[in-house]
Amino acid sequence: MSARRTTAGRVAADVGTFVVRTPRAVGRLIAAVWAAVIDIVRRGWLFAEAWLLDSKKSLYGLAMTRIVLGLTGIGLLLSNFSTRLYTFGAGSAWNGESAEPVSDFPKIWIFSLFDSVRLDDGAFTTMYLVLLALAVLFTLGWRTKIVLPIYFVLWVSFIEMTDAVGDQGDNMYRIVLLLLLFADPAARWSIDARRRAASGDPTVLPREISNLLHNLVLVAMTAQVCFVYVSGGLYKAGGEPWSGGWAVYDPLMTERFGTWPVLSELVTAWGPMVTIAAWGSIVLQVAFPFMLLTRPTRVIALIGIMSFHVGIGVLMGLPWFSLAMIGIDFIFIRDRTWKHLADVVRRSYRRDPSGQIDNEEAARVRA
Repeated sequence: MSARRTTAGRVAADVGTFVVRTPRAVGRLIAAVWAAVIDIVRRGWLFAEAWLLDSKKSLYGLAMTRIVLGLTGIGLLLSNFSTRLYTFGAGSAWNGESAEPVSDFPKIWIFSLFDSVRLDDGAFTTMYLVLLALAVLFTLGWRTKIVLPIYFVLWVSFIEMTDAVGDQGDNMYRIVLLLLLFADPAARWSIDARRRAASGDPTVLPREISNLLHNLVLVAMTAQVCFVYVSGGLYKAGGEPWSGGWAVYDPLMTERFGTWPVLSELVTAWGPMVTIAAWGSIVLQVAFPFMLLTRPTRVIALIGIMSFHVGIGVLMGLPWFSLAMIGIDFIFIRDRTWKHLADVVRRSYRRDPSGQIDNEEAARVRA
């Protein structure tokens, strides 16, 4: 009996101790969890603050975006120069857009310049050549802070005047040009960069504000690209041709998009490859934002998505759409990679025919 009483007493004592200590233990646990959350938030805040304010990110990537978008504009304008009047000018009056534009942009005064001279062949051609010259200056990065706003206004005025010949690439092109107004796309590989290196070109805004705007543009571009890819992938997944695996086949067999019939026949000859291309594009687009989080998956995502755009550009005859999207995707390639590629190209040009590096390059390597 005494042993039972002793055991019961110990159990009662343990229960009492547990009851007494439990609130304090729970309180300490909550305090520890709260402290961990606060620390995570603090570290996240400090990281975001440093990332946004300390320096401008992806300078080489944005420079490549500028160059490729400029080349896209030049290519589109040159390829349509011989048919400019029929496609955009007085010759397109039959479609009724000169009287009542389909797009709302020509109804906004700042974007109405091209529409106002649509029926005047001389004035339209002059504006066309001015826009082409601005595209060249934008590509070269000459006085970008002045050229880019003018180019943006005239480009939107031009590309939105005839809705029938536009595509979704025009939307991304316009959005990115607008965002680049607040970034520094000419910090590398431009005439502006050479001028700054020689004489300096301080920004009007404080350095932290300039860095903030530049990096926020990168965030906005990333969000826009991810939204386009994910929404496009989900839209495809809901369609029977894509879920059935034959969606890639259909457009390549049409006269409008099957611009290379022999190549289209070759690509679609093996049924499983058509299905892989259809399903693979859905998976790639939906998973794209998550694949950007680590370097190995980011490399796979960029190779896949750029191959996807090259296929569209070549097989479906949409080169300017594909080139613009590839140019925008260049922001996801690290500056370290761009600099390495630039060094490789630079060294290849500094080698003589025998394969030896010239004296200047050899001295730099030794240093």
